Amino acid sequence: MRVLFLGTPAFAVPSLEALAADPEIEVVAVITQPDRPAGRGRRLTPPPVKETAQRMGLPVRQFESIRANPEALELIRSTAPDVGVVVAFGQILPKEFFAAPPWGTLNVHASLLPAYRGAAPVVHALLNGDSITGVTIMRIDEGMDTGDILARREVPVPPDATAGELEELLAREGARLLVVTLRRYVSGELQPVPQDHAGATYAPRLPKEAARVDWSLGAWAVHNLIRAMNPRPGAFACFREQEVKLWRSVPPGAEQRAISSGRPGEVVGINREGVMVACGDGVLTLTELQLPGRKRVSGVEFANGVRLETGERFA
Repeated sequence: MRVLFLGTPAFAVPSLEALAADPEIEVVAVITQPDRPAGRGRRLTPPPVKETAQRMGLPVRQFESIRANPEALELIRSTAPDVGVVVAFGQILPKEFFAAPPWGTLNVHASLLPAYRGAAPVVHALLNGDSITGVTIMRIDEGMDTGDILARREVPVPPDATAGELEELLAREGARLLVVTLRRYVSGELQPVPQDHAGATYAPRLPKEAARVDWSLGAWAVHNLIRAMNPRPGAFACFREQEVKLWRSVPPGAEQRAISSGRPGEVVGINREGVMVACGDGVLTLTELQLPGRKRVSGVEFANGVRLETGERFA
């Protein structure tokens, strides 16, 4: 089976590796996004998929826009793939491209479609406090994650998992499901099933301001925001007129509920786990924080470093 692979971030790497490792699959080419400036020095950095493809000796092409570049369509003609596979590529493909392979183009999506169509399904699943999410293999069509479904797999959400950790878990599950599904699909064993469009929900990319903590929310909602924004862009709050990043927290338990809560955002205690902050409903313990220009530290280290006192407030 000849496969043309399109992907960009780390989420796509396990799928590429799984395809390349299968003796019945030949990855004829890899398409990814151009190198981008990254890090404090803004150095030009290749995407993880490019680095992986080069390490494995696979041919790589980078396109700023598939739609605007006729060389992309020529690549399909010259490599003659049986099927295309897209995993977090980051561009909407034109029909003449995704429909060109005989078996069309498949997509690995990090949700149980039709739930969470869009660019940020993992973030929205965590924000909503979902206990179950999953991955879907679907045929790409002209809509946004609206194509017919070939396979889905449920994945339990660990209660303290960050977006980065959950993405890693779903990337591995998606890679395993992809290889099995490809074989069954190309052999004619699987038939695509239309989505229930009436049940669709959406997961658009969120602006940075969405990462600001609203302490009037319940403690569980704040906890879910903190883990949903880790590693990008990082939840934040104002403390002593500085923007402090909040990287990890402990969900409210019996100990927190037993403490008399103060005003939303008020420090009501410091324990061996971290800084206890009152929310609109309950108390949340912050266990990893970061001051501007400093490294991440534990909640206890933060409290000691700034000489934190109960009664102070995060805004």
